Amino acid sequence: MNELTQNLAVYAHEAWSGWMKHMFSKSRKNQSGSVLIPADLARRWERQMGTSYDDLPADEQISDVAEAHKMIAIFDDWTA
Repeated sequence: MNELTQNLAVYAHEAWSGWMKHMFSKSRKNQSGSVLIPADLARRWERQMGTSYDDLPADEQISDVAEAHKMIAIFDDWTA
């Protein structure tokens, strides 16, 4: 595996892990170990995942732009 692939894999895991931490922090863990996502967040996230980036409101595009900047930094570091 080359260095760029490795760095992008690290980024992908950190992005996923960060999202899961956020999701779990907003959800309720049941005694059984299952997790319940509040209905309002489930509706919002379902809407967002079914919406193309171009059709998201500007305030919802901000986090995607931040993630893109992280990926650009990886490429910049790799090509430097």
